[in-house]
Amino acid sequence: MKFNATILKRTLPLCLGLGIWAGPAFSQNSKLVARANAQADQLEKKVIEWRRDFHQYPELGNREVKTAEKIAAHLKKLGIEVETGVAHTGVVGVLKGGKPGPVVALRADIDGLPVAERVDLPFASKERTTYNGQEVGVMHACGHDTHIAMLLGAAEILTGMRSELPGTVKFLFQPAEEGAPQGEEGGAFLMVKEGVLEKGPQPEVIFGLHINSQTEVGTLKYRPGGTMASADIFRIKVKGKQVHGAYPWNGIDPIVVSSQIIGGLQTIISRQTELTEDAAVITVGSIHGGVRNNIIPEEVLMEGTIRALNTEMQKLVHEKIKLTATKIAESAGAVAEVTIIPQTPVTYNDPALTDKMLPTLQAVAGPDNVKLVKAVTGAEDFSYYQEKIPGLFVFVGGMQKGKKPDEVAPHHTPDFYIDERGLKLGVKTLTSLTINYMEGKKRK
Repeated sequence: MKFNATILKRTLPLCLGLGIWAGPAFSQNSKLVARANAQADQLEKKVIEWRRDFHQYPELGNREVKTAEKIAAHLKKLGIEVETGVAHTGVVGVLKGGKPGPVVALRADIDGLPVAERVDLPFASKERTTYNGQEVGVMHACGHDTHIAMLLGAAEILTGMRSELPGTVKFLFQPAEEGAPQGEEGGAFLMVKEGVLEKGPQPEVIFGLHINSQTEVGTLKYRPGGTMASADIFRIKVKGKQVHGAYPWNGIDPIVVSSQIIGGLQTIISRQTELTEDAAVITVGSIHGGVRNNIIPEEVLMEGTIRALNTEMQKLVHEKIKLTATKIAESAGAVAEVTIIPQTPVTYNDPALTDKMLPTLQAVAGPDNVKLVKAVTGAEDFSYYQEKIPGLFVFVGGMQKGKKPDEVAPHHTPDFYIDERGLKLGVKTLTSLTINYMEGKKRK
């Protein structure tokens, strides 16, 4: 990892304020961790059964009513304090250990996607619903069903050692990670807005994980610093002057201007940002203008996405998009109106926390199975929690051993498939991170 000013600025206050970073990494010779790992082996079949049930009956963001009911019922059965209706359909559980210690948050997302499943499984989803006015299939095509099951498994294990647990665990079952329906708020943004990190026990760190269909079972992947990109929406409306297509000189063609803007946007990344610092992406995903072949329209609307891996790069790209679009339009006598809508911040793994918890990851998966990876330009709203408290987000392998990534379906597709033998490692990862963090703080 290249240690730059961005990382320094974000890390120093945490190092000074939390008092957890001095000294050696947390010990992995914990009797509680050993017990938790053994129990995860015994619980594997149960976790897989839970996953299959959630997979068969997925629900879209802000509509996870039955999913939330199942989660809440299980947590209550364990004797965990439960709050429902958080950020519409979220569930929060609080497990108070028998010994004093820090509050650790664990998060799982619970929503499915508007994708019709093609995988031939006995528990394949047949669900259908209406999404933004269209009838769609519903599928857990990103593995959130596995996330729910793994966190429920961790909750059951940690509850079983409640009296010996040196701290409190806050379980966050979060809706709408994939985005709320049009006109609604949702996801981690709304969870944080409603005070999930402030009301009740206040966690000082948060851990989360994501299954990956193109990472081999038994593998954990991580990255300190910017791990997944910010995601912002941009809209550019180009206003020209409508005219007959046979006489373009009598008007101002917003279609030609738009094509020049699209070309100009690509030079922002290739020529105007320091690519040795961090990567960024500008993609135009849609463009609309005109109704007839021989009429130059009055305006064109284009929309796209911006991805960045640190906030400084994100701000720079925003400024350059506005400058590029408006000046190109101005040079042709047109007007460009630029709107940028922030969507998801950078998923930023606190470097100090990552360094301290790396031995835990290596102990639970084996040193050779823990991989430092490149940043991902996909986005994750786990980042909203990380804006408030230090967090660590890791990837868990869900690809059958012996397969290659290009041989299996990626996330968000009808053929997405997870090898369930990867779930046990996810459960162990969540419990090990929790216990080792708590015990590390206890020794200070």
